[in-house]
Amino acid sequence: MNPKRTRIVDIADELGVSTATVSNVIHGKTKKISDETVRRVQELLEEREYIPSMAGILLAQNDSRIIGVVVNNHEKYESHVLEDAFIASSLNYLSAEIEEAGYFMMVKTTTKWDEIARFASMWNLEGMVVIGFCEQDYQKLRDSIRIPFVVYDGYFEEPRRICNLTIDHYSGGLQVGEYFRRLGHQRVLCVSDNQICMDLERYQGFCEGFNGSGIDFMQVPMDHRERLRFYQENLEHLKEYTAIFAVSDYYAIDLMHFLQGQGIRIPEDISIAGFDDTPICGKVLPALTTVKQDGKKRAELAVMKLRELKEGIEEGMTIVLPVTLVERQSTRRYEN
Repeated sequence: MNPKRTRIVDIADELGVSTATVSNVIHGKTKKISDETVRRVQELLEEREYIPSMAGILLAQNDSRIIGVVVNNHEKYESHVLEDAFIASSLNYLSAEIEEAGYFMMVKTTTKWDEIARFASMWNLEGMVVIGFCEQDYQKLRDSIRIPFVVYDGYFEEPRRICNLTIDHYSGGLQVGEYFRRLGHQRVLCVSDNQICMDLERYQGFCEGFNGSGIDFMQVPMDHRERLRFYQENLEHLKEYTAIFAVSDYYAIDLMHFLQGQGIRIPEDISIAGFDDTPICGKVLPALTTVKQDGKKRAELAVMKLRELKEGIEEGMTIVLPVTLVERQSTRRYEN
């Protein structure tokens, strides 16, 4: 940062005019300013090589063209939320769609809903996409700001002035359960760090799809080191299953690496499936069987629904997108 950077107040003091006058010249609001004053301000701005901040320019406009994307920096991400494969993939799709629509994308991570409201106000956002918060946070946010926003995977009885873009979590779990049953597995396990909201729906679908006894649930710690310790302590128990469904690709790949480190072959000894079909799924060995969701379609809908909410065409709704099972090399038919 240049310690000698010229400020608006410096220009104003040197010319003997108000800071408002200098600011108005910078932003082209010169109808009430004399031509001579405009000339003097512009000449000194050029001489001092003044560079206005993008934030200042955008905030001076009625139309900022900024779409904010706010991600919950949940403890399970261990302060690396933007490195999570699902979050990174979502941001990638959103970036392309927001740019295509002629907007700028600004990303913020936080754990507090009230910081989202301040973020929206500070940058004069035209709309937001909010990912990973809970229903009460969304409703408090809705009551505190007027700008439109859409939510990824929210839970609402009535999404008032909010567009909730979610996926068919239950169907995804159902497809994995049916798939394991078709492969002849008899002892299967579902792995998650909780039994609420979307993870619960995925587990319930998994149970329905497998449609039989021999299905168990294992709740694992969110912290990576604690989770590895937990797996080590329960290694013999894990060996009792021939197939494991992890409710996210992150947990599926994490578990797969642990088991391989213990000399357990995937899928010869244990089949593993995940959920989300993030880009890394095709790069690990063996490539991960998973449930695919259409991130591009969800991003397209996000931008479209923001526009409709802003124009008053849309009042709020929940849209459920379909998911499909993608079979890869981490699963195989069970043979006694």
